[in-house]
Amino acid sequence: MSGAATDGLQIYLVGGAVRDRLLCLPVDESDYVVVGAIPEEMRRRGFTQVGKDFPVFLHPDTKDEYALARTERKRAPGYHGFDVYAAPEVTLEQDLARRDLTINALAEDWDGRIIDPFGGVADLKARVLRHVSPAFAEDPVRILRVARFAARFAELGFRVADETMALMRDMVAAGEVDALVPERVWLEMAKALSESRPSLFFRVLRECGALVRLLPELDALWGVPQPASWHPEIDAGEHVMLVVDTAAKLSDAVEVRFAALCHDLGKAATPPAQWPRHPGHEARSVEAVAQVCARFRVPKRFCELARLTARYHGLVHRTTELRPATLLELFEAVDLFRRPRRLEQMLLACEADYRGRSGFEERAYPQGELVRRCARAVRQVNERAIAAAAQEPRRIPDDIRRARLRAIASACRHPRAGSEES
Repeated sequence: MSGAATDGLQIYLVGGAVRDRLLCLPVDESDYVVVGAIPEEMRRRGFTQVGKDFPVFLHPDTKDEYALARTERKRAPGYHGFDVYAAPEVTLEQDLARRDLTINALAEDWDGRIIDPFGGVADLKARVLRHVSPAFAEDPVRILRVARFAARFAELGFRVADETMALMRDMVAAGEVDALVPERVWLEMAKALSESRPSLFFRVLRECGALVRLLPELDALWGVPQPASWHPEIDAGEHVMLVVDTAAKLSDAVEVRFAALCHDLGKAATPPAQWPRHPGHEARSVEAVAQVCARFRVPKRFCELARLTARYHGLVHRTTELRPATLLELFEAVDLFRRPRRLEQMLLACEADYRGRSGFEERAYPQGELVRRCARAVRQVNERAIAAAAQEPRRIPDDIRRARLRAIASACRHPRAGSEES
């Protein structure tokens, strides 16, 4: 924090950097609060102002963020409806008081002394996510952040305080969640999916009543039964939570985890008379994926992988029963010859579906390896050589197709294994 640009300023390291250092976790970025300064002084010292709603500045050398101490006052619904007041008389404690959780309302001074006006250190030790003050209820994004922190710190044993959960329920009942903009919901969801236990994000949202407002397609899966012979966990909602956590173990790609989350959404629309089976749920899942992606304006690559996984995960599970022509149709549908990475991502999501069942967590997934073997074989077909040897140009596509089918048939020659329902 020292240097010509900051000499003489009253500066504190705040928020996540302090929290993570106390938890002995890596610190990704450092944010600072400056008390007693004005924007003109910061600019004179070489800082660059980047905040429009409130004064935030980038250090001229480190590019770390330095924000002037500020307070906030609610004036309208939603998370944009705030008046911000930044002035030299705003104290550090007043600035910390506007933060969401006690574990984020920590500061560290120049000498390394921890400033903890709201009991954040005690809550770190107790592994509790607790709101700082009733002002928590003024910003619905904080519901998403609490759920995300539950996912991030699940391995450390953190839980949401009862009084914070009760406050979140009151916020949902008051309609605050309905004021969230789609882009912010997706941003928090994507961050949560990148954590080691993403299921906790959705479980917390469900417990406080926000999930049914934000993702009704997912919320509706709880209480929907599946055949116990294939799904010992029975409940479709519990299955999807197991799947998304399994996907987190198999892949760091958020696209894979999102596809795992969405793969069975269509089971919520199965007529109860057909329970516990779900014929045709793949097509219904594709429709539900389209609804979710449109609602949150999900990036295209996420939507495409989720749609393909929803449509074809059952087919992949039955790979050992498929004809070469069906496998070739699958490869063409996922655009294997131009986007081979997409097939690999879909197979990881399918493996998460297979292993995301009670008692199946450590089982092998030979179907995935068989598809990979067939994909490698079909990509090795030399289309140029086939075209050069063709006597009639109009027959080249048929010749290439036959060669690809032969390659798949050759790769598929192996002992047959039993299939599983998705």
